[in-house]
Amino acid sequence: MKAEIIAVGSELLLGQIVNSNAQYLSKRLSELGIDVFYHTVVGDNEGRLVEVLNRALERSELVITTGGLGPTMDDLTKETVAKVLGLPMILHQASLEHIRSFFAQRGRIMPESNTKQACFPEGAKILANEVGTAPGAVVEAGGKTVIILPGPPFELKLMFEKAAVPCLTQGHAYQGEVILSRVMRIFGKGESTVEELVKDLLEQQTNPTIAPLAQVGEINLRITAKGKGKAQAEALMSGVLGELEKRLGTIIFGYDDQDLETVVGQKLKELGFTISLAESCTGGLISSRFTDVPGSSAYFQYGVVSYSNSAKEVFLGVKEDTLLTYGAVSEQTAREMAGGIREKMGTTLGLAVTGIAGPDGGTPEKPVGLVYIALASAQEVMVKKFQFGGPRKNIKLLTANAALNLVRLYLLSLESKYSFRRGDN
Repeated sequence: MKAEIIAVGSELLLGQIVNSNAQYLSKRLSELGIDVFYHTVVGDNEGRLVEVLNRALERSELVITTGGLGPTMDDLTKETVAKVLGLPMILHQASLEHIRSFFAQRGRIMPESNTKQACFPEGAKILANEVGTAPGAVVEAGGKTVIILPGPPFELKLMFEKAAVPCLTQGHAYQGEVILSRVMRIFGKGESTVEELVKDLLEQQTNPTIAPLAQVGEINLRITAKGKGKAQAEALMSGVLGELEKRLGTIIFGYDDQDLETVVGQKLKELGFTISLAESCTGGLISSRFTDVPGSSAYFQYGVVSYSNSAKEVFLGVKEDTLLTYGAVSEQTAREMAGGIREKMGTTLGLAVTGIAGPDGGTPEKPVGLVYIALASAQEVMVKKFQFGGPRKNIKLLTANAALNLVRLYLLSLESKYSFRRGDN
């Protein structure tokens, strides 16, 4: 079954609200094994809505509309669907009584304009709205199905789950298929490098499919499989996931909603490690991300924003000679920042970042985007140099990601050593 979603509302085109309904419906339809090939947003204009509906019905078997079911003159969805399908509008008495009751329960008299919310294309199956005044409908004509849903997300979701899903899964065109997707999250290589590593898989893909998705600060690969049931879809996906993991290795840091701070936090917790943080150019961004994770107090102990040279000296013990000789943005300063915060706070690890976020402050020797990241343990202090590009916020985000990833890779290396030792024993 090929599906299309049409969101109706000029407020969407004006950018006044986000079209979250399309995202929700696409996800739910894929879970039902229904392919969504098109999203369209159209304003409250009958002529343009007629054009969009005609095009949708030509290329899709299932069309879902959202919005345009209110009582005002510019709410035109049901009337336009009826016009396109050549059906008269009929008053549905039970819906009218429900709307009157909705107002009466709130001590109000129903305005006459709300009567139009109880009118539907002839032959429509009415979808009750338990939390609002706008019922939905399912209209079938010429082998096509149009599902009409309200715009408010709370009303739409409840109606879709309780009324529309049963209609879809009991329909003659429903195949009982399931579409599953997983997003593989990658850091440490650019989009073109990642694509080169999996190019043959991209060229040969059928089911599952692999789609590269560039995000700010990371690369994603979306793997999607369709099967007769969840078990078959998962089995199809597992082979591709295994091959990707084999090729990409440790640059994969997580899946789906696993962000770097969550993954790093889990590793720290598993190893019983604690960490303290000294930030300069990121201004507390990394500390904020650490503490966004529930339960992070088990491993995140202390954070210092040491933006000035004096703060680096007073709070972290960075030597004045180091700052005068090498500057605040240097390998030497980063090394002393990381070691200083770890020793002062008594944590397992100390993480430090110093750099030039721009747009000003760069020189030929130390350009904007130059960053040093240091990680200190009781045994060593490692320092990595990075050269990032882009606007200030991007440089800060990339620095935070690189710092978290440095901790992740260090913890993975420790896990590997511990595992090797356990195997020897």
